[in-house]
Amino acid sequence: MREFLSAATAFPAVLFGAALAVVVFFWLLVLIGAADHHSFDGDLGTGTGMAGIGGVPVTVSVSVMVVVGWFTSLTGTVLVHRSGVTGLTRAAAACGVLVAALLIGRIVLRVLVRCFRRSFPDQPPPSRQDFLGRVCTVRTGTVSADFGQAEVTADDGSTAIVQVRLLAPADATALAAGSAGLLYAYDAEGEFFWVSPYDKALDPGPPTPRPRTASRRNPRRTG
Repeated sequence: MREFLSAATAFPAVLFGAALAVVVFFWLLVLIGAADHHSFDGDLGTGTGMAGIGGVPVTVSVSVMVVVGWFTSLTGTVLVHRSGVTGLTRAAAACGVLVAALLIGRIVLRVLVRCFRRSFPDQPPPSRQDFLGRVCTVRTGTVSADFGQAEVTADDGSTAIVQVRLLAPADATALAAGSAGLLYAYDAEGEFFWVSPYDKALDPGPPTPRPRTASRRNPRRTG
C-alpha cells in the first residue's frame, strides 16, 4: 500500500491522478443529469491533429486517454522506484514514463475507436430524399398545386406528415383524403414533394424470377 501511494503521488502519475479525479467527477455529474457528455464541444475532427479519433466526443476521448495514461504512468513510476535510480537518471526516467503514458493512451484510444467503427459503421443521416418513390396517403381534403399534406412511412416503420403538391391537376378529386399517391420528386426550395395519383391495382409488384430450363444435350450417336 505504501508503494502504491508513493507511486501515485510522484511525478508523472500525480498529474494523471489529478486529471482522473476531474474525469470521475464530471461523469458523476453526467449520471445525475447535472451535465451533458457533449458539454465540451461536439466531436473531434480529423483535422485537429489527432487523426484516427474523429467522430468521438471530446469528453469520451479525454476520459479514455486519462484512464489509460494514469494506469501506464502508475505502473512506470513503480518500476522506476524499484530500479533504485536517483538524481538526473530518475528524473529522465520519469519524463520517459510521461511520454510513454501519453503515447500509449492515444494508441489505445485509436484502437478502441477503430474497433467501435467496425462493429457500428456510420450510417447516413435520414433525409427527405429517402421518401422519393414511396407511396403516401393523402391526409387533406384535396391536393392542389399549392396545398396538400400526406402521410408516408419510413424504412423503420415510423410515419411522417409531408407537404405534397399535385402538378396541374386535371381533376380536383384526383387525390382526395385517404387516397394513395406516389412521391416522385422533391422541391428543396419550397420544401414539398410532387405527388401523382397511384393505383395499387396497377402495381405489378416485384418481378418474379424466371424458372431455369434444363439444358438440352446432344444425343449420343450409336453404331
